[in-house]
Amino acid sequence: MYRNLAACATALLVGACGGGAAPPGETAGAERRFLSLGTAPPGGAFFVVGGALADVIGEAEPTWTVTAEATKGTQENIRRLVAGELDLALANSAITYFGVRGERGWESAQPVLSVMTLAPNVALFLTPADSGIESIGDLAGRRVVVGPAGAGFEYFVRPIVEAHGLEWDAFTPLYGTQAAAVDLLADGSAAAAFLGGAVPTASITQATSGGDVRFVPFDPAVREGLIADYPFFRPATIPAGTYPGQEADFEGLDVGSMHLVAAESAPEELVYRLTKLLWEGRARVVERHPAGRAIHEGNVTRDTGTPFHPGAIRFYREAGLWDEALSADDPC
Repeated sequence: MYRNLAACATALLVGACGGGAAPPGETAGAERRFLSLGTAPPGGAFFVVGGALADVIGEAEPTWTVTAEATKGTQENIRRLVAGELDLALANSAITYFGVRGERGWESAQPVLSVMTLAPNVALFLTPADSGIESIGDLAGRRVVVGPAGAGFEYFVRPIVEAHGLEWDAFTPLYGTQAAAVDLLADGSAAAAFLGGAVPTASITQATSGGDVRFVPFDPAVREGLIADYPFFRPATIPAGTYPGQEADFEGLDVGSMHLVAAESAPEELVYRLTKLLWEGRARVVERHPAGRAIHEGNVTRDTGTPFHPGAIRFYREAGLWDEALSADDPC
């Protein structure tokens, strides 16, 4: 439904990422190829993981120069991929899910496809122990940090609060980085904050180390409903002892895994080669960031609701990693 039939044909690489560049695999006399990979602002996992991916690709293909570019995050990355300003990007799969469907604020369906599913984004509401907030419904009338302005956190936070019976305007959303959110909790400017990322998450460790805070539980039935309704939501248990003062397992949510995406128009051969390089270099990615552990056979092709690029599918099939059930609507 979201694929361009032309993307299923093997594409020539001339002009894909700069005029006159040599096709992947060509070595002797090959011209240097420049690729850009959109990440997010410095300080978060996207920026570091993007740098790791860029390094590993560049090491494997000496004639390629791959630059990890700091951006405002997923929404900007998707728009710049479509505009041809980026070759690859990291994105939150919840935001991409709505983007490729043209829903929840996207003005039209965005022609973007998945290349590789990466690390989970395990997030939750955190609140001071004396806030009186016992459930997500108790956020009504309170000041709640929901993420950085323009980052798109509302794409996964909003379904969560609405499924718990809370309208988006029932509380006052505050916008800021995770580090800022911890400060707002500490000085009483916010009653709760939505924090998360790869486990353990630095901001949650900081908050739980510096004050008497607790996790706001998800209603079990609502949590299961969200998982059933949206493919980007997944159960995620945070084991006891992960954070200071956490005495029991916490039944949380992966609210949209990080994934690597490309424009639908990206040449099949280019995406095939990139996917192959990252798979074969996954151990080197881990050396640079723990999120590289997500590059394994049980995760890279995991369906988060965004169709995969034909070039990625071609490699995964060759490697025996592809689930043909995911190709039911694939015109290839």
